[in-house]
Amino acid sequence: MTYFEGFVAAVPEANKESYRKHAADAAPIFKELGVERHVEAWDSDVSEGKVTDFRKAVDAKPDEKVVFAWFEYPSKEVRDEANAKMRSDPRMEGMGQTMPFDGKRMIYGGFDAIVEEGSAAGGYTDGFVVPVPEGKSGDYQQLAAKMAKVFREHGATRVIEALSDDVPKGEVTDFYRAVKAEDDEKVVFSFIEWPDKDTRDQAWQKIMSDESLKPEGEMPFSGQRMFWGGFEPILDTAASRESADA
Repeated sequence: MTYFEGFVAAVPEANKESYRKHAADAAPIFKELGVERHVEAWDSDVSEGKVTDFRKAVDAKPDEKVVFAWFEYPSKEVRDEANAKMRSDPRMEGMGQTMPFDGKRMIYGGFDAIVEEGSAAGGYTDGFVVPVPEGKSGDYQQLAAKMAKVFREHGATRVIEALSDDVPKGEVTDFYRAVKAEDDEKVVFSFIEWPDKDTRDQAWQKIMSDESLKPEGEMPFSGQRMFWGGFEPILDTAASRESADA
């Protein structure tokens, strides 16, 4: 299955275009070094949670928006090779000095896909970060696989659930702190791609009102510490390739 490098960052709203350009300028370099797909998605429907949320995850300030982003690789080995190349590439050092956001508050890490349904790029993304006890990862995978088919039936183009594999602890923020993870818990980086926001909104309305989909028994994760939000892609190298091939 695909290996993912997941990112969440806080970006000043006034820097949206400069952030998009910074990412677009970096995309060809990332591709050269091994990234198969690069997506940057901008805060569109991100609400404030009581316990955790995307904004708390990166200590977002009032004038900042959240970016949900990822790289895709065919395997962890390819990702590790790409990261080694990035660390030694002088172009990356130069880009690191001109980032239009606070890199110290960005959270990132490597995640191994455990559910992968669909393959098409989407025009709108639901992003999730979920704490899952290691002993319940199998139960979580079964539930996630079941729900992935439901999302696909309601119009989703792709559903990904990826389990933490190489996620570092940060000095300021990290994925573990973002979901207040306990010692025996892993973190899931998950997203659903939709053709557009209208399809997503209609699908969620139908899913939430479907009594047959109501959960039964104990859930294999902490729902109170899970957080999610809607994001509009501002860069998608897969979409760029499709346009070029058309």
